[in-house]
Amino acid sequence: MLELPDVYLFNPSCDFAIANGSKNWQPNKTLQKMEADLAVLPMLFAKQSDFVLVDELPASYFLETMQELGFTIPRFILKKEPGENRLFIDEPKNRLLPWGWSPAAHKFLTPLKQSCSPGFQNSPVFQWCLEHRDISSRKFAFEILKEIINSTSVDWFIGNAQLPIICYAPSDIEKAIADWGTLILKAPWSSSGRGLQPITKTPIHPKVWEKINSVISEQGFIMAEPMLNKVHDMAFLFELKNGCTRFLGVSHFFTNNKGQYGGNWLNGLPENQSKELTDFIQKCIEVLTQPLINTIDNSLMAKHYEGVFGIDTLIYRNMHNELRINPCLEINARHTMGMISLRLEKWLGADKKGVYKTFYQPGTSFATFKKMMEQKHPVKISDGKFQSGFLALTPSNESAQFGAYLLV
Repeated sequence: MLELPDVYLFNPSCDFAIANGSKNWQPNKTLQKMEADLAVLPMLFAKQSDFVLVDELPASYFLETMQELGFTIPRFILKKEPGENRLFIDEPKNRLLPWGWSPAAHKFLTPLKQSCSPGFQNSPVFQWCLEHRDISSRKFAFEILKEIINSTSVDWFIGNAQLPIICYAPSDIEKAIADWGTLILKAPWSSSGRGLQPITKTPIHPKVWEKINSVISEQGFIMAEPMLNKVHDMAFLFELKNGCTRFLGVSHFFTNNKGQYGGNWLNGLPENQSKELTDFIQKCIEVLTQPLINTIDNSLMAKHYEGVFGIDTLIYRNMHNELRINPCLEINARHTMGMISLRLEKWLGADKKGVYKTFYQPGTSFATFKKMMEQKHPVKISDGKFQSGFLALTPSNESAQFGAYLLV
């Protein structure tokens, strides 16, 4: 029996769309440009028969290069087609797979829903509902965190005194400052390290209060967490289907000094990490995976979500210099860059370390960066696996400001 195609859409601004709530929401120009330049990325998940929606069809040179290197090339189709191409609209499909669901994503993909499989039409993500907004918030992640701590008897989880608090008013934030000194404020709906506001000085500057009050006004509350002595970021990756959670693996990622996503380590950590840290990470994976599955399976998420998702954790040192973990810092009910890193690892030589990163340097095009990196790091492949070198994973036409790449 012929397998029906899935339809992919790269819309990582979905968290902001959820926060806004309007089905007519549009990302700002920078986010629109990022989504356009990186639109081909879902090809890393796609089969040959699948569709990937893009703003501009990728150049044949890019596709030929990717094919020669062993990547599957799906069918690319312009984003305007779901609204006007009757042949595409009516073609039988399996599932619609945006990077993440939101009211705006549902509106955009609605014309394609009638030609999807009964399995997808009966899934919990076929229509938007308020529970989808709830499970995408940091408040839901906080509830899961408390469940995991209460159900798992270990002494190396984050302590009660360091647990996040929900702030509904400036007075709640002032109390948190009194308790913790320095802290970080997080918008309930935001992603990839955006929506973060570190508080390291008091009194808080009026302009910062303005931003904080704006989040509380728009989203209802803001989350506060103490500043911790971070050592490592790790995400547990899962797929949820028919109310059952399946473990896919872990991804090790890093952030910039503002807490925004920087990239992923591939095939484990760099070799210069201490044995203390690598042993602790292994212990976390062994002990945490099943409690995370059990907690999600018994939560609102199991009833109202289907698809892949990631749970970010944070490994840090406490005041006694001991390693500890926050086992559920946030839940990303969508695709994540960690999922891409997991897919890329199968193309790496077994003993090779690498990094997956996104590119954005105002004033420098991705094409310029790619040319420089290819000269410095030519690709070497043997037995169909990457051994070393730089590979652009997105097109590098002169107008591309954003990019994604693999460096081995």
